[in-house]
Amino acid sequence: MNDLSTGFIARLRARDSAAWFELWAIFGPILQRTLSRWGRGRIGAETVQDLSQETMAALAGAIDRHDPSREARFSTWLLAIARHTLGDELDRRMADKRGGGVRPASLDASFGGPDPALGPDRRYEQAVFDAKVGAALSALERESEFLDFEIFRQRVLEGRRGREVAASLGLSEATVSRRLASLRESLKGHLATIVARYSFTREELEEMERNGLDVNPRKRDESAFDEAVAEIYHRLSRARAESP
Repeated sequence: MNDLSTGFIARLRARDSAAWFELWAIFGPILQRTLSRWGRGRIGAETVQDLSQETMAALAGAIDRHDPSREARFSTWLLAIARHTLGDELDRRMADKRGGGVRPASLDASFGGPDPALGPDRRYEQAVFDAKVGAALSALERESEFLDFEIFRQRVLEGRRGREVAASLGLSEATVSRRLASLRESLKGHLATIVARYSFTREELEEMERNGLDVNPRKRDESAFDEAVAEIYHRLSRARAESP
């Protein structure tokens, strides 16, 4: 655990509304997509929204029991709460069908047997990491002047050439390159802060490098860093478009 992680957990335990809003902004959409996938069409968009909010409420009630010293991913713990929340909903529905007073089916029984998709698979963990990068990009956009972020958007997120960006914005290529370098360094700072804040194991902290986002790359690796950012940005855009 690092100071940023423990500080954020302390804010959650203190019921800091800003910290909870921040957590929801990052993990809420992932919970909704995961619950929708788990539901296999059995639950509608409104129920998915309700269950994701119930999951966060359950998290609020359990946050004091989170033990960071056990080196468990916070995202995995959150997913376990989401599974329990979904299980309660399915059990309630099964009980309603069978009549009051009848013991509801278990989560696995409701789904017809154990389902490996109800665990923190690679898809979920990738979505969690991508969300951290998305939060860093949002932070960069908030702090940047419109023209500067437009340079970043066109040059990195759209993959346009420097001279094309310069021509479209009425700037010199040198100005585009200089401002892009500054924005890239700012993004690296946001990435380091946000990934550390939401990472509770060494494995999570190492995800940046595994995803091509080493925040201290050699000069010749800057293009690879930009490509990795763009890939994650477009993956996030597709995920938002597919959200229920």
